[in-house]
Amino acid sequence: MKTKNTITRRQFIDSAAKASLAFTIVPRHVLGGPGYVAPSDKLNLAYIGCGTQGLREMCELITNPELQIVSVCDPNKVSTNYVDWSPNGIRNGIRTVLGDPNWGASFQGIPGGRDIGKELVEKYYSKQQQSTYKGCTAYNDFRELLEKEKDIDAVKIMTPDHLHAYISIAAMKKGKHVVIHKPLANRMYEAKLVIETARQTGVSTHLLAWSKRPGAALVKQWIAEGHIGTLREIHNWSNRPVWPQWTSNPTDTPPVPEDFDWNLWLGPVPDRPYHPNYTNNVFRGWYDFGAGSIADMGHYSLWPLFLTLGINTAPLSAEAWGTTTSAIDNHVSHGVPNDVAFPYSCIVRFKFLKQETLPSFELFWYDGGMRPNTPDELGDGVLEREGMMFVGDKGKIIAGFRCESPRLLPDSKMASVMKGQTPPKEEADRNDKYWIDAFRNKTQSPGSFLLAGPVTETILLGGVALRSKKRLEYNSKEMRITNNEDANKYFHREYRKGWEL
Repeated sequence: MKTKNTITRRQFIDSAAKASLAFTIVPRHVLGGPGYVAPSDKLNLAYIGCGTQGLREMCELITNPELQIVSVCDPNKVSTNYVDWSPNGIRNGIRTVLGDPNWGASFQGIPGGRDIGKELVEKYYSKQQQSTYKGCTAYNDFRELLEKEKDIDAVKIMTPDHLHAYISIAAMKKGKHVVIHKPLANRMYEAKLVIETARQTGVSTHLLAWSKRPGAALVKQWIAEGHIGTLREIHNWSNRPVWPQWTSNPTDTPPVPEDFDWNLWLGPVPDRPYHPNYTNNVFRGWYDFGAGSIADMGHYSLWPLFLTLGINTAPLSAEAWGTTTSAIDNHVSHGVPNDVAFPYSCIVRFKFLKQETLPSFELFWYDGGMRPNTPDELGDGVLEREGMMFVGDKGKIIAGFRCESPRLLPDSKMASVMKGQTPPKEEADRNDKYWIDAFRNKTQSPGSFLLAGPVTETILLGGVALRSKKRLEYNSKEMRITNNEDANKYFHREYRKGWEL
């Protein structure tokens, strides 16, 4: 009878570490092969959030030999009721990374939850070590994970926006490095507290929206060389939202799904009945749970631009315009007030002071199909559904949404300026290596929370302007709206008892 070969996480790490002692005799590349990383050099990572985006990114991240996913966490145990961009994308991604074309064949729907994350981790490492690996712990409560898992070095946070601040602050106070999806928080007070906690604790941090954008560097060069004169306006537009948005809270009360901890999912948000319209990827549209299209996509486009152009301050002011909704009751049409969710589409205008290398300028954000007027210089052309435009007093630059492939207008100017030059490659550098190296070396990554203040305040101020429906003048140092006292309430939230920050 064959004995079942099963090892725990600690046994796996210990045995591999003992084997690494042979390095004094045998070269590392002979012992472990190309790209081998000693277990003692690996980054032990806890993965918090096993929904669709969490699992999608886990499939790629787990193949990195420089880290070891040692624990997963999600208030949902397992279900197939998730919402995603494709019906089989998550399933197929897991099949590919596990080398198992039949994984999930019995599922009807889109899978997710901590059990799926744990299974993915343990099956992948079992395959790599050719043994049955059972060393990944699973929790429904991140607080229990942080208390019990003493050997983790870092956490990756892949939860809805309303939990970002609470989890990242708790992890940093435990001395853990933190990598997180955008935004840092969906309330200004919480975002500033996240940044200050990162500063005080000195841990390494990384906001995943960071990337190097060669197009932004070229735009900076063209502005400095005077090809569009003095910069006056920056425009950025997105086709988001691509999820349903509502104008009022649901009134029906379906049962909470089995093995789903609704109270933990709510976190700091005050109690309310469970409803599927709040969860999965549709959380983004709610003021309580998300931060709107500008947070979902604006971080990707604006943060690299802010860093490249040297935009180091928050806006002086913001004003916003959103779509309105109407309804008919008893044959009478009337407007529907909405202070619970972002509008279907909006425009936000921000004003900025002079920066070190830029004059004072205005920034315009558009979503839901809105976009700026088509420049006359495009002739019969039209603006793409997503894009970016820089307007000076002597010319314009248009580019892709994240400043890809910038182009001077008119085309004759572009041909003249770029004569004999090769445009930069369009691909962006958003490699996980940046934050993994920073965490292992206990340094700050180029996507550190400490650099994200100006773009974070800009994006969250846009949400406040939408809710207040007035032009707001903003004092960043005091975190205060100076011309509308009532709008300051939107910088905070009402906390559920026991979840105060």
